[in-house]
Amino acid sequence: MSHQITIYDETLSGERTPSLSLDLMSSTITLRELIRRRVYEEVQDYNASTPEYFQGFVQPTDAERALNGYRVKERRRIDWETQYNRAIQSFLGNGFFVLIDDRQIEDLDTEIQLKLKTQVSFVKLVPLVGG
Repeated sequence: MSHQITIYDETLSGERTPSLSLDLMSSTITLRELIRRRVYEEVQDYNASTPEYFQGFVQPTDAERALNGYRVKERRRIDWETQYNRAIQSFLGNGFFVLIDDRQIEDLDTEIQLKLKTQVSFVKLVPLVGG
């Protein structure tokens, strides 16, 4: 049986933007694997057409933050493994946290039980100016 999860990007103020949906074959997944699947899907979507803006969660090297995502200076293929490693380092450095059905998951190797309509929120933490 397949489990579909919806991944949202969320701000600290509570604004939610749907990012993508994943179909998973298992009823359990670790946070590490969930991050890997998210990054892989986003990079594959980008690499299929290499648009001007990358709409993924992790900023690629040599890209500028823009209103529409990350503007890639030279349109090129992005390496999903590099993006995945950057995402893991960001999580470990408290760059973002993850909520699964409104419960924070703090360990990458925590097994997550998927329900019929599990919702996942990636909440990016923005450093305060001057702090």
